[in-house]
Amino acid sequence: MRLSVVIPAYNEEQTIGTVLTALLRELPDIFEIIVVDDGSTDRTADIAQQFCERYEAVRLIRQPRNQGKTAALRRGFAATTGDLVVVQDADMEYDPADIPVLIEPILLGKADVVFGSRFMIRRAARVLYFRHFLANQFLTFLSNLLTDLNLSDVETGYKAFRGEIIRKMVIETRGFGFEIEVTAKVAKLGCRVYEVPISYHGRTYEEGKKIGFRDGIDAIFYILKYNLFVSKKRSFTSLPDLHR
Repeated sequence: MRLSVVIPAYNEEQTIGTVLTALLRELPDIFEIIVVDDGSTDRTADIAQQFCERYEAVRLIRQPRNQGKTAALRRGFAATTGDLVVVQDADMEYDPADIPVLIEPILLGKADVVFGSRFMIRRAARVLYFRHFLANQFLTFLSNLLTDLNLSDVETGYKAFRGEIIRKMVIETRGFGFEIEVTAKVAKLGCRVYEVPISYHGRTYEEGKKIGFRDGIDAIFYILKYNLFVSKKRSFTSLPDLHR
């Protein structure tokens, strides 16, 4: 199955090269890597362009202005053509070496969507903000309550999808709302959802972490909106075939 990796990137000149190098090393047969530069004001796009010139699999899409992670992902998903689509953050908090484990349930025909969990089975993880852990646990509980999924980490940045599912999904949120919206919509569709353990190398705010308190408030709103007020029909341009 052809693998597409989408990387939303905003002012990640310190890490974008490392991420691309790791992806090409860990996945030598990768079909395509799509970097969506979200209006960066540093050298992120220039570094990505250098990889495009050296590697046929790497492509760069440039947003005309900064619109947020979800807008970058939406643009990237639309450009994919692979059978599998994986989200890879540009900041190296998630290790590309975990992607083979992430996509395995789909390759085996057991899953349609796979979430990489930072908590299911604890692997190597940097110890950082306890308040973020508590916020994530609350949001995961609230999301699970409405989706009836027993996820351990709804806010994980590592997710894999069958390509048809994510390309047909109508994605509307802004900022960091993607994680909540996509969870509600794959639950409505009745996707086979798996979790696998991943490692996590979090950053401090001084090192460039971008998520904040407002994003947590927005997440509560999105949980309620997409689980209670947005139908399955409105969630997809057309319903993917889950029985292929």
